[in-house]
Amino acid sequence: MDVKPGSEQEAARLDAVLQKMERVRQARRHKFYLRDERITLSHGSGGKATHNLIEGVFAPAFSNPLLDALEDAAVFSLDGSGLQLAFTTDTYVVSPLFFAGGDIGKLAVHGTINDLAMAGAQPLYLSASFILEEGFSIAELRRIVASMQEAASQAGVAIVTGDTKVVQRGKGDGVFINTAGVGLRRAHWPLGQTCLQPGDAVLLSGSAGDHGIAIMLARETLDIETDIQSDTAPLHTLVAALFEALGERVHCLKDPTRGGVATALNEMALASEVAIGLDEQAIPVHPGVRGACEILGLDPLTIANEGKLLAVVAPEAAEQALAVMRAHPLGREAAIIGSVQAEPPGIVFLRTEIGGMRVLDMLVGDPLPRIC
Repeated sequence: MDVKPGSEQEAARLDAVLQKMERVRQARRHKFYLRDERITLSHGSGGKATHNLIEGVFAPAFSNPLLDALEDAAVFSLDGSGLQLAFTTDTYVVSPLFFAGGDIGKLAVHGTINDLAMAGAQPLYLSASFILEEGFSIAELRRIVASMQEAASQAGVAIVTGDTKVVQRGKGDGVFINTAGVGLRRAHWPLGQTCLQPGDAVLLSGSAGDHGIAIMLARETLDIETDIQSDTAPLHTLVAALFEALGERVHCLKDPTRGGVATALNEMALASEVAIGLDEQAIPVHPGVRGACEILGLDPLTIANEGKLLAVVAPEAAEQALAVMRAHPLGREAAIIGSVQAEPPGIVFLRTEIGGMRVLDMLVGDPLPRIC
């Protein structure tokens, strides 16, 4: 049945949606609980189970002002220098090790660079630590290391320290890599997931879900014909272009990796106690990703990306930010996908293509484990 704008039917439907949002908001007031007795793959998904684990075990044990911000990188000042550094770490367990568009080595370099970039920092130095399984091919290790060096060199960063450990055959899965990174912060204004303001515009730098679907297609024997590749890429030059053009009108940057666009936006909405409204039609998704998600029963907005960023900017800077992103090679498909609202706080909702509205929650469970 068609619902006319401004009609009683539309008002009733909107009221019902708002009541559902309020129930979700009330349910979230108590934040996250860890009820599990043992670790499951979902605890590595980046979604709700990961948040439960972090807030149930790690955050209370290690609590300090830098960690409690729960950003992708810690930002701190050097006494008396006037300089701020960003520091981050990440571990990569992706399977398979090689996939369309990348490999575990390239992913490890790009991921740490991007965590620093989202904190407003110019990446400077990385560490690389390898956990190797007895029997792993030296030829494959050489290939991974060469890929890491190429990625670091192209991004203008150096790998300056590292470590190697070996575990018995059957105790690992070839190779796991940990990278940490240090960068010099160039954003000298409040920037992060607590800085969203009502009226802000939300932009996505390109299509959603490419990396996760590329991994799924490399891992599974699926009868799907598509040319989807991982979007793994270093985003620091795109961030630099936004900073140069917009400065402090950039309020928050986040790369929607594990848990995808949906989880990243929910983290922002919860941290800033605002709502984020999205227009489904405006969100770029490649046809191959959309088709694969329909076949597999997945939501592309919960699928991981490794070369995309979400930017929240002041409303008057939205069109300029869009132009800057589209002028950059990594932002050609950028789009304004929504806006920040005051109410209901902590909620992300989607205005669907068929004219409805639904709450967009962060990822629950883990349909694609070990994607990074």
